[in-house]
Amino acid sequence: MDVYQQYRAKLRTPEQAVQAVQSGDWVDYSTNVCFPTLLDAALAKRRDELTDVKIRGNLCFGPIRAVECDPTREHFHYNSWHCSAYERALCDRGLCNYIPMIFRNVVPYYRHFLTVNVAMMCVTPMDRHGFFNLSCGTGVAKGILDKADIVILEVNEHLPRILGGFDESIHVSEVDMIVEGEHPPLPEFPIGTPTPEDIMIADNILPYIVDGATIQLGIGTMPNVVGQRLAESDLRDLGMHTELCGDAYYELFKAGKLTNSKKTAQRWKGVTGIVFGSAPLYDWVDQNPSVVIEPLEYVNAAETIAQQENMVSINNCIAVDLYGQVSSESVGFRHISGTGGQLDYLTGAAMSKGGKAFICMTSQFTDKNGQRHSRVLPHFGGDIITNPRSQGYFIVTEYGVINLAGRSTWERAEMLISIAHPDFREELIAEAEKQKIWRRSNRR
Repeated sequence: MDVYQQYRAKLRTPEQAVQAVQSGDWVDYSTNVCFPTLLDAALAKRRDELTDVKIRGNLCFGPIRAVECDPTREHFHYNSWHCSAYERALCDRGLCNYIPMIFRNVVPYYRHFLTVNVAMMCVTPMDRHGFFNLSCGTGVAKGILDKADIVILEVNEHLPRILGGFDESIHVSEVDMIVEGEHPPLPEFPIGTPTPEDIMIADNILPYIVDGATIQLGIGTMPNVVGQRLAESDLRDLGMHTELCGDAYYELFKAGKLTNSKKTAQRWKGVTGIVFGSAPLYDWVDQNPSVVIEPLEYVNAAETIAQQENMVSINNCIAVDLYGQVSSESVGFRHISGTGGQLDYLTGAAMSKGGKAFICMTSQFTDKNGQRHSRVLPHFGGDIITNPRSQGYFIVTEYGVINLAGRSTWERAEMLISIAHPDFREELIAEAEKQKIWRRSNRR
């Protein structure tokens, strides 16, 4: 039987395919724009037939019909490895639970500890060799599909075919069912409009980056602003090694800054694990030999990251306390996003020859009631700690850049207060004195 005969034999409607799901099953939806919209809608229609179906996904942009149709969670119980803004709103409504992780460990968790009864995700159309490309979800997809008892693929005609080093595709012989149907254009996530503070933070980082550096930019406006400022700078021959390839890298390419020519591993190749952004970004990564997509257990491994000399990691956080602990995923007990690959790159970039790991934040924010708050806190009280104080390195606000490596508690307090908003510094000094981490000789 040739590959086209196998394809036709496995072709099902979405309604037929989701009959494979049974009450009590664990179902996986994969990640980002590879979310299986047709299968999810068909599964939601089976709500009253099913109970206790547990669904895993991450960075899904919604709507997730199986979640929205079941506010009591009696039938479908959704869980996310890393929350998008949509999934964060689900958490606020009690309709999503976060699964703690660091991204390099997600597939090993599946391999060694987790059950997947049914896995379903969107892929590109099959090629003449019988392979479906795992596209923007490659970073975690193949490991999940390998663990699943039943594999259902939904063909999305809009997904880019992204070349890979390994595990970027699956053969029709490994698939149980295939679903076709029309899809809207892929969701787009262009770079947001930066604030003046965002631009100041980005400009504070630029002097620390050298020609030929390899860059990792995390999720969010701030890392993308840094990418834009890099594109406008005089820096040359930058490289890409990143968990997420977003529009900032496309901007660097258009500006002639992204050549990957100085990378010390996988030279000439920009490496990523997942992709989402604008339509021009999807077009750029489509069958582009200069962009390769690989599993995050490899891409995000500290030893892989450390192979790149002058590796620069740039990520966001929500707050830092005076001890150098970093929270990037919750405000108190309210879940915001997830650890993702931040700790992976903090570790790997610090291990790199000439490497630097930056954690960025504005010095203050204003809440919905109009009250201002410092992002430098005396100490955390219930917030989830993403990066321990023992791995505190470069912290950046619009007021400057500090490096906490090797610094004592009193030095950290002094340095962090120096980049806090001036309106909060005296209050922070008083708190540091109470906590016995402020020296009389410290500068005010």
